[in-house]
Amino acid sequence: MRETESFKMPPFKRNDVVQVITGKYKGRSGKILRILADKNMVVVEKVNMIKRHMKPSQKDPQGGIVEKEAPLYVCKVLPVSSKTGKPVRVAKWLREEGREAKKTKTTKSTKTRGKK
Repeated sequence: MRETESFKMPPFKRNDVVQVITGKYKGRSGKILRILADKNMVVVEKVNMIKRHMKPSQKDPQGGIVEKEAPLYVCKVLPVSSKTGKPVRVAKWLREEGREAKKTKTTKSTKTRGKK
């Protein structure tokens, strides 16, 4: 990948509810815990769980096997509508949440163009 190439992250924020639409965890939903903008990934609560073998440390003197969430690509998740509880496309979701005004700088006069 080129250094000049940049990702355009969808306007997700922490604690937004999303649902996985493809892969092993298809159909599961959860809150967004972290957004990794540089990798175009999100970490969703209780989805894509992996096991890590941890060495004993001062923080965790016992060590052992720890389960934690791994990141998913943004293209694999859709936001869940607060009205219907179903996954919706991002543009429609933005309109529902009232976030579209920040995203697109349109005025009322441009929407009614052509009507007299």
